[in-house]
Amino acid sequence: MKITVMTADERIISLDVDPQEIVENVKALLEVETQVPLQQQQLLYHGREARNNERLSSLGVVEGDLIMMTSTDIRFRTGTDNLGLNPDGSAVNPRALQQHIRNDSHLLSQLRQSDQEFAQAILGDNLDAFQNILRRRHQERLQQQRIQQEQLALLNADPFDIDAQRKIEEMIRQRNVDENWENALEHNPESFARVVMLYVDMEVNGVPLKAFVDSGAQMTIISRSCAERCGLLRLLDKRYTGIARGVGQSAIVGRIHVAPIKIGTIYYPCTFTVLDSPDLEFLFGLDMLRKHQCEIDLKQNVLRVGGGEVSVPFLQEKDIPTQFLVEEKFANQGASASAELSSAKKAGSSSTPAPSTGLSQVNSTQGSNQESKIIRLMELGFDRATVIQALTLFNGNEEQAAGYLFGG
Repeated sequence: MKITVMTADERIISLDVDPQEIVENVKALLEVETQVPLQQQQLLYHGREARNNERLSSLGVVEGDLIMMTSTDIRFRTGTDNLGLNPDGSAVNPRALQQHIRNDSHLLSQLRQSDQEFAQAILGDNLDAFQNILRRRHQERLQQQRIQQEQLALLNADPFDIDAQRKIEEMIRQRNVDENWENALEHNPESFARVVMLYVDMEVNGVPLKAFVDSGAQMTIISRSCAERCGLLRLLDKRYTGIARGVGQSAIVGRIHVAPIKIGTIYYPCTFTVLDSPDLEFLFGLDMLRKHQCEIDLKQNVLRVGGGEVSVPFLQEKDIPTQFLVEEKFANQGASASAELSSAKKAGSSSTPAPSTGLSQVNSTQGSNQESKIIRLMELGFDRATVIQALTLFNGNEEQAAGYLFGG
């Protein structure tokens, strides 16, 4: 691992050492670099002198750490008080330490690559922020040191101790998870980005709409308010009322058997299930995708309809209305399981009720609850997009999302 040693005469030295190296051998390397005899060197880590027989790992030294070197020789002690660290990890003289690191272009370049936050604090003028980062990193190192000590104690525990073996198993599992996360972050960083759902511009009965294209939904859905805006409620067949069940439930107010939709420049007949849901406006489902031989081309980012006779581009995030993000929560939370549609016979009618079918990602109760959570978290000072992302990350758990927001 690489460590940085700051000497009393305002020099910064980078060393490549083994974590199990003893302090005396590190001093021997520094003697070559600084011409300060090994016996006259004092190495300080977080304000405490490191003894010659101690190993770097036992001191808690990790990759990129800073060690101060002083000397019992008066010739080498100039500036020690200015460049030292306090027991809490902060700098005795932050301005002098900041300027010292600025003067080392090699070290500054390394920091820009490995620790951008610290590099920005060094280059900035906010000494409080600089000191806070030093203190925080000190606490992180202490915490890591405690964890390492606990792990070492577990490894030295009685092999027949069931509790100890369970903790070792969990420690190994967590290490594998952390390695998997680091690999994903390095090789597949786009997997951590928020996925924007697929929307296209359509016209329903001559009214322009942003249609949510969802091949996981078994039926094409329109909300009651949207159907009213499009002038379609006059065609509503109320025999097809019931309850759509999935991650929650939503009232089905009926069905519109056929109405024109315009995709690109061509009109197509479409069947709609009408829901009394405030969180969903218009969803273009699998039934109509199949009927009109649609293709979702993610490479070209277009929806092809009618076997390719017309293509319309999927909307970019900036073109999607903010309120439509509520719809995306259903997809992000994995609410793609099929729901049940219970059709009820119209009172006094002798007609045969419509057969049951499937529906997905429809849940007005869930949407209402989620919107309440969003509002409460926004009242704590966070913007809507950040709140939605946090709730999505923790599957709608408000307390965990709040902890993540405050901790971030």
